Amino acid sequence: MLGTTGASARAGTGSGSGSGGGVAREVDTGPGRGAGAEADTGTGTGGARAESKKAPAREFRGMWIATVYNRDWPSLAGLSAQAQRSELLAHLDRAVARRLNAVVLQVRPTADALWPSPHEPWAECLTGVQGRDPGWDPLGTAVAEAHARGLELHAWFNPYRVANHTDPNRLSADHPARRHPEWIVPYGGKLHYNPGLPEVRRFVQDAMLDAVRRYDIDAVHWDDYFYPYPVAGQAFADDQAYARYGGGFRDKAAWRRNNTDLLVSEMAARIKEIKPGVAFGISPFGVWRHATTDPGGSDTRTGVQSYDDLYADTRKWVRERWIDYVIPQLYWHIGFEAADYATLLPWWAAVARDTGVGLFVGEALYKAGDPAQPAAWQDRKELSRHLALAARYPGVGGHCFFAATEVTKDPIGAMTTVVADHYPTYVPPPG
Repeated sequence: MLGTTGASARAGTGSGSGSGGGVAREVDTGPGRGAGAEADTGTGTGGARAESKKAPAREFRGMWIATVYNRDWPSLAGLSAQAQRSELLAHLDRAVARRLNAVVLQVRPTADALWPSPHEPWAECLTGVQGRDPGWDPLGTAVAEAHARGLELHAWFNPYRVANHTDPNRLSADHPARRHPEWIVPYGGKLHYNPGLPEVRRFVQDAMLDAVRRYDIDAVHWDDYFYPYPVAGQAFADDQAYARYGGGFRDKAAWRRNNTDLLVSEMAARIKEIKPGVAFGISPFGVWRHATTDPGGSDTRTGVQSYDDLYADTRKWVRERWIDYVIPQLYWHIGFEAADYATLLPWWAAVARDTGVGLFVGEALYKAGDPAQPAAWQDRKELSRHLALAARYPGVGGHCFFAATEVTKDPIGAMTTVVADHYPTYVPPPG
């Protein structure tokens, strides 16, 4: 997910981009407890409000809650169960106060779980020790408390990331990656499951689907991490898997893309078999391919293209309707030369048109007020202008903000301005 591991560098002409949210089924359409309360609106920007359309009857208004590195929640590993719960409920209450209607909670950050999974250990981000029982059920609590507030709960999983280090001995003793060392590939300072192994694809699906079976989640959500972002001078060591399974493909890149296609298409089918009402959404890197690479690509010049570098044919997944919604991470400002928000927005609207796949836009709230970002991000009105522009495209069904910490802290009032200009009342998410 952007904002967690070098997102700023990836957003320019360097390497990649980050993580992220919902056309989920409608479970709780009413405002819920507290949803009608006064939002934090601040002074707003009347100009942006005048440009945007009247609030629609339904739209997606989400925020990501990242648990990897304890980015958003829990604030520290090792807090008591009560303290963890209190922090989680505070995030949900803040979402309600901002008139949002969905939270995208990261529940499988590093091949570990925020619920009592039979497949994987308890998540390290909870107690500081992978595999240690935190004394409560975070995912179960999140689902119940979100629904009580009129919020959808989208469970966010990372399919292949095993660890943010390369030492298998640091994993819990019963971790599947230790039982199956042949499944893992060290790359870029991290451990990854090998997407080229059919048994790995099946296992990670099983691990995620356990949550679908157990809980009344509204959606399964994936971010942009499939094959890892490229690291200069390093090769992803999957030659043996390619030699075994890559016959019939013109090259390794085509084989890798097919592996990712299989992960997506198989997961889509299995979700519908288990619970047809649970949506499946993906939040990819904002650039599929450049027009200079492919005539169907966008007029962009980022260092990463998801099709070529992450082996993720994100446009295909929409066209094939394998997913229910897509949230491209358009984490650049209007006018950014290498990847202009105003260029990518209509490109994605054209991709999603007539597919029935919901299109929501991932917004880089974390950049607003960050002194390391360009001048556009020092203007509290930048994100409000994004929503005003998106309102001109009927196919855009909402937005998702990265991430929960910034929704609360809002250092320059960018989120407050969005709420004042575009979220005058609560509305339910798309049905």
